[in-house]
Amino acid sequence: MSMLKEFKEFAVKGNVVDMAVGIIIGVAFGKIISSLVGDVIMPPIGFVLGGVDFSNLSVVIQEAIGKKPAVVISYGKFLQTVIDFIIIAFVIFMTVKAMNAFKKKEEEAPAAPPNQEVLLAEIRDLLKDKK
Repeated sequence: MSMLKEFKEFAVKGNVVDMAVGIIIGVAFGKIISSLVGDVIMPPIGFVLGGVDFSNLSVVIQEAIGKKPAVVISYGKFLQTVIDFIIIAFVIFMTVKAMNAFKKKEEEAPAAPPNQEVLLAEIRDLLKDKK
């Protein structure tokens, strides 16, 4: 089998296409969640906390000497990233929980059995009553 034919079979398989679609939708969903957190959720939290921004916290190991930049451990940026992650994870959790609750309500309504099954059940019940 030629290499090109093998690659074509691999690339066209349903799993690969499904994975690609999932990744693309995941990236788009990530942008939506980042915007929700950054533009909708963080401003009120920042207001409540008095505009606290950890990204400026750092420890200078060595001051800048001439053109050589300072050596700095920016632990504040790390803390800010961790806080952002926790908020984003919570927002995703709440979104998935709401979607699952909506899905569950749809699944709870049982579908009516087909007419054929209803008729067969009625015939069965009539035959039981005759005995």
